[in-house]
Formats: sequence, structure tokens, C-alpha cells
Amino acid sequence: MKSLISFSSLIPTLLWTAVLPVNAQVNVTQQHNNLSRDGLYIDSAFTPANAANLTRDLNFNGTIAGNVYAQPLYVEGGPNGAMIIAVTESNNVYALRANDGSIIWQRNLGPAVTSGLPCGNISPLGISGTPVVDLATRSLFLDAMIDGATKKHFVYSLNVDTGVTNLNWPVDLNVSVPGFTSNVQNERGGLAIVNGILYVPFSGLAGDCGTYRGWVVGIPINNPSGAMAWATGAIGGGIWGHSGVASDGTNMFVITGNTFNASTWMGGEAIIRLQAGPIFSGQPTDYWAPTNWQQLDNGDTDLGGVSATLVTVPGATPSQLVLALGKDGMAYLLNRNNLGGIAAPIASANLPTAVRGQSAATYRTTQGTYFVFHTESNAVAAYKVTPTNPPTIVSAWTMSQTGLGSAFVTSTDGTNNVIVWVAGGGGDGRLHGYNGDTGAVVYAGGGANELMTGTRKWNTGIVARSRIYYPADNKIYAFKLPTGTPTPTPTATPTPTATPTPTATATATPTATATATPTPTPGQITLTARGYKVRGRQAVDLSWTGATSNNVDIYRNGGLIVTTLNDGFYTDPTVGRGHATYTYQVCNAGSQTCSNQATVRF
Repeated sequence: MKSLISFSSLIPTLLWTAVLPVNAQVNVTQQHNNLSRDGLYIDSAFTPANAANLTRDLNFNGTIAGNVYAQPLYVEGGPNGAMIIAVTESNNVYALRANDGSIIWQRNLGPAVTSGLPCGNISPLGISGTPVVDLATRSLFLDAMIDGATKKHFVYSLNVDTGVTNLNWPVDLNVSVPGFTSNVQNERGGLAIVNGILYVPFSGLAGDCGTYRGWVVGIPINNPSGAMAWATGAIGGGIWGHSGVASDGTNMFVITGNTFNASTWMGGEAIIRLQAGPIFSGQPTDYWAPTNWQQLDNGDTDLGGVSATLVTVPGATPSQLVLALGKDGMAYLLNRNNLGGIAAPIASANLPTAVRGQSAATYRTTQGTYFVFHTESNAVAAYKVTPTNPPTIVSAWTMSQTGLGSAFVTSTDGTNNVIVWVAGGGGDGRLHGYNGDTGAVVYAGGGANELMTGTRKWNTGIVARSRIYYPADNKIYAFKLPTGTPTPTPTATPTPTATPTPTATATATPTATATATPTPTPGQITLTARGYKVRGRQAVDLSWTGATSNNVDIYRNGGLIVTTLNDGFYTDPTVGRGHATYTYQVCNAGSQTCSNQATVRF
């Protein structure tokens, strides 16, 4: 499942002859890693023993400019090697080298808004929501609020390897979406791509001013002129949650906040299921609102304090659920295949506090299915969903922790060694790790080097290649697990010697012509390969051990395709289709010390 996490919504066909073992989570392309917004990362290195010795990588720079509300992303498979993508409220977009945090490329998309809005509490206001990457086209999609004579939301598509704006982008939402008015809308939630359509959610500005609505804009990524949109029938009903749009791979789920002066239900205080487009049927199967929705409206008590989180509970009836956590201090579970209209939920529970402005996470262990979040009373709380008919919500554990932050989860295989990670955003500024079943402390936050500054309650971390990357104002932090005998002092990460170029044929050796490679010496470099298809396009994940040089040469079918950092992993986006056979070798850069041949057949 190493790379499939990023592609789960695309349901790729997997064909391989050399099996790559479960190892390290890669390609974090969206908010909370998956369209379900579960926040789960699978990485076999994250055992409790290793996690207890997590240290900050002091050789990782990660300096950026601007306040950060969005989650970073992680992308491999291009000419620059592994990259961290980060965005800021100053409308800055960065691609950083994943090994040392140096800048590969950066863009400023235009001046952020600092004044002139009817209300709001984010200044400067630029890029707030977490972008999304489409790996098949290697495109980065994001929304930016740009100042000018008319302050506007623009949706961009950038080449993820160069930062160049793709053809026919950006999309001016004031022009492309009838009725959309940028200066009363804000885009806080994570973007999603479902079956070739980009979905962008909107709420209002802090202060609930103006004639904003809850909007979901859908833009076909291959036809940006074909934008569609859905909006709440009444004023208000913003989609405030940090994870934005969730999906089961077909339908989209969002949760709205309070509307204004609605005598009949018009889209607020609800879980909404949208069909492709987005299109809302208006049928009770496609929305749920609590019976006291109007009371919640009148009290400015948003149901949508947290985005929709899809939860599957084996053995429960129904088993496919959607979770809502709200400012009313309640947790609600609904049948995501038949939401039920204005009615009682499938299950509900009183929470310790209201919940707003963050993302929940969900996970499964041998002990059951859980969801977890940071309360507003300095605690992390986990609840279990029972496998019954109907399911119920029961408290599992609570641990004290100052600050606020969005939880994310690691597991060595999807169910074992589950660790819940939460940083004390605005509190102690440290990462904390808890046993997913008991809440027992696994990682207590480290020492002086592990203290982060500028963290916010909206922030959440990501996991990739046995590292945690965490965002803060003006900085992306990197944390690493011990290798071999844990040591308190981080060791330097080798810097690639090959200069990145826009093509995948860059090489640090004098010639790109492949030479015959000898049979590898046993015990030196061992290579495995796994092939898969994404929307019919071929890609191959390579994994190796035993290389001793700072960089390695990678050969496909006897030809050198790239010289890249010796980090043990590389994704070859062959972009071929149909039937093909690819044979790979990995060699110490510029040498004849090579791995076994690994063959993948499509």
C-alpha cells in the first residue's frame, strides 16, 4: 500500500512481477492524505520504539515566507526528486527539496489582500486552503485571493515540477461562476479531485458579514472553461472545515454552517452529498440536517465546524458512515449512502467541547474503529464506533495537551502500531504521539530542538519516507526517525550533486548513454519494482537498498533515465499505455556497481 494511498480514489489497476514490500508512505497529494479525509499514513518504520526517538532534522532548512494555514504536500517522480509543496497567505508557492528543505522553485501569484474586505481575520489573505496534486498530469491546483481594483479568487493549475502556470489557467471565479462574489467569500477547506473534476469549497470571512454562501465550485481539470457550481439556497451556510471536500470516489460530501433568516431549510447546518459536477439532487437521500437546525442557525452554532470525514466500520449496520463534529458540541454519524433528510442521526454523542476550525482523523485497529480530534479544552479525545446495528459512539480515551491542532495517524500496516499525532498549535508548539487504542504517550514532544514556532490550530502534518513534515508560519519543519542506533543528534542528509533540470534525463555523469552493467555482487544493491496504472497511464515505483554513493543512476531497458538522490526510492512516470515491459537497474552514480535487474510487465 506504499503508493496506493495517494491513488485510492482513482482505483488503479495493479500489475507487477517484482513485489515491492510495504515500506514508506509516499506522494501526499491532498488534505489528510486520502479523499475520505481520514488522515491515515501507512509507513512500516513508524513503530512505537522508533516513534519514541523522533528528532527534528536540523539539516532541513524549510524557510518560506508567509503565514501558513494549509497542509504541505509531498510529490516524487519528477526531474527534481522528492519535493515538499508549501503555500502561504502571501500567495507564495514553494517546491522544496524533501531531503534538505532548499528551494527548487518558488512563485508569487500576486498581491494578497490586506484591507478593503467587509470583515475577516486573516491578513494578509492569500492561499488558505490545502492544494491538491494530480499526479497523472503532474499539476498542482490551488485557490488564491489576489488584490487589485477588484479583489478576486483565482483557481490556478501549476506544473508541479517547474511552477509554470498551465495553459488556460487560472480561472477567474467572478467571471466563470454566475453569482459568485469573491470579496465576501473565503476558501479555507482542502481542494479535491474526483474523476477528473477539481472541487473547491467556500465559506465566508470571519465575522459572518456580507451575502456569502456555501459554495462548491467544480472545474474539469482538462477543460477549465467548463466550471459548474452549487451554492446554499440561503445566505450563509459556509463550508468552513479545514479538510474541505471529502469523497467516496464518486460523490462529494461537505458540511455547511449556519444560514441567515431561513424559515425553511435551504442548505445550512447540513451534510450535503453532491454528485459529479457538482450537482445536488435536493432529495433526502443526499442531505442530512438535525431536527434543531433552525435553533443552531439562530445561535450561530455551525454544524460544519469540522469537515466531513468518511468512516467505514466493518460489522456495523450501516457500515459506510460519514462523521460530523460541530460547534454544538455533538458528534453525528450518518449513513453516507442515504443521509435521510431532516431527521435523527444514525448515532450521536456529546463531546467535551465545541469543535471548529480543524480536521478530525479516523483509523482502525484490531480493537475497533475510532475517530479522534483536539478538543477546545486542551485535550486530545478519541471515540470508538461500535460494530453494531445501529452503530453507537463511545468514549475511548482522552489525553491532556495544550494548544490546538489537527490530528493525523500513522500505522505500520493499516491496523497495527497505530499512533495518533497532534501538535500543540498555539500552545506548547510540539508534536505529540499517542497509542491509538489507549492514548498512552508514545512521543512526548522531544527536547529544545523539537520546539516549533508559529504553529496554528488549522495546521496538520504529513508523513512521507519515514519522516514527518509540519507547517508553521515562515517554516516547514522536518522530523526523522532513528536509523540503526538512535542518536540525539540529527545527522546531515546528503545533498544531490546533480543540478535539477526541467527534463527527466538529467544526469551527473558525462554521458547519458547506458553501458552494459555487470551482474551485481551479492549483498550490494538490491532492487524491487512495482508497476501500476493511473487512468491508463503506466508508472513504476522502485525501491532499493545497499547503494553507497550520494546519488544513483537509474536505468530503464538499458538506458539511463535519471541520476537522483540515493534515498532508496524513485517513481518512474513512464506515461506509456497498453502492453509494455520495463527492466530496471540501479547503480552507484558513475559506476558499474549495480543492482539486480527488476522487470515489470504491463
